[in-house]
Amino acid sequence: MKKIGILTSGGDAPGMNAAIRAIVRSSLNKKFNVIGFKNGYDGLIDNKFVNFDRRSVGNIIQHGGSILYTSRSLRFLEEKYRLIAAKNLDKIDIDSLVVIGGEGSARGAKELAKDTKIKVVCIPATIDKDMPLVGKTIGFDTAINTALNAIDKIRDTATTSNVTHIVEVMGRNCGWLAILAGIGAGAEAALIPESKADVDILSKRVINQLKSGKKGCILIVAEGSHLNGNVLAEKLKEKRILDIRITSLGHIQRGGNPSAADRVLASELGYAAVKSVINNTNNVILAKPLDKIKEIPLNKLKTTPNKIDKSLYNLINILA
Repeated sequence: MKKIGILTSGGDAPGMNAAIRAIVRSSLNKKFNVIGFKNGYDGLIDNKFVNFDRRSVGNIIQHGGSILYTSRSLRFLEEKYRLIAAKNLDKIDIDSLVVIGGEGSARGAKELAKDTKIKVVCIPATIDKDMPLVGKTIGFDTAINTALNAIDKIRDTATTSNVTHIVEVMGRNCGWLAILAGIGAGAEAALIPESKADVDILSKRVINQLKSGKKGCILIVAEGSHLNGNVLAEKLKEKRILDIRITSLGHIQRGGNPSAADRVLASELGYAAVKSVINNTNNVILAKPLDKIKEIPLNKLKTTPNKIDKSLYNLINILA
């Protein structure tokens, strides 16, 4: 009888619980045992786990966060701790491990596969959508809608008081959230890690918009942009744009009930993960870049750069 392990790792993303539920119930339907490790890779090292049954995952599909909790394990970066994790997995006869998380979590799974005979399957869950090849990631749809809901409220007050608002969204290395928030919110510009903004051009655009009668401007800034909100505000003030407010949306983008799209994607990928386990698949990440679920070798993630859609990025300026 197969025994499957599950963990959630890295930053939490709405829909992780839906993925856990799908894995557990799909596994139990095949008469597999299912073990959940708490606190990400730290749970493997510390051997902290729970045994799942069908009721363990009841009434969780609609909740954000992760019932297994999550962490960014610094210890797991060291080989000695990965070997401890491997021994713990071997002791309780885990056949396959399903890792739900982002790019760093996938790297951890890949390293673990080197140190153990246990097969690893990953499911992409990250609000940044910063993983190449995989397309949609669990949590992104919810995060962008959370951001838009907040920006819509900011737009109301911006147009009432004729203030320029700088809104910081998440995106340490990737600008997808900022780009789609910029389009969806009708922003004047988005600053992203992948492209260096020209403050002279940006300030002229804002000034021209205000002179033309526009009431209030919205500028979206990804947290990984070369200019953070405070620095951008100071530079714009030097250009005589004086009435500026800064809002950082921060971790509200990680929280909240997952959207329908994230619940469905998580359920599909969770079920697909169990099918991969049945087929003894190893060292892959499951994804749905278009209309079908694919198994992508983890090695390909490292050699493929993550790209933004420049046509969408340019669309912000065109429609501003």
